[in-house]
Amino acid sequence: QVQLVESGGGLVQTGGSLRLTCEVSGGTTSIPAMGWYRQAPGQEREQVAVSTITGKNLYARSVKGRFTISRDNAKNTVYLQMNNLKPEDTGVYYCYVNADWGDSDNNYWGQGTQVTVSS
Repeated sequence: QVQLVESGGGLVQTGGSLRLTCEVSGGTTSIPAMGWYRQAPGQEREQVAVSTITGKNLYARSVKGRFTISRDNAKNTVYLQMNNLKPEDTGVYYCYVNADWGDSDNNYWGQGTQVTVSS
């Protein structure tokens, strides 16, 4: 049974920082790609950052330069360091894994952690 468990969300002021953590368990192989999506109220879920096992990190334009994704392959854990947060960063952040572990679409999701940035 694959599980993705996020933590680290919370309420911060504009300009503050948060660090999100996602711990992945139940996979049968290493993880080719893992990262973070977010969804604001009334908005579509959007990709924030993705990290591949080959070392490539990709960021949405809106967060580039402010957010940093990293991963610990030995612990099957991915992090998102979020600096200089803005109100528009508010939303539910979901951990994401793409791996061939038996599901047809190869996509796995966490339950989400709330990030709220106040002005």
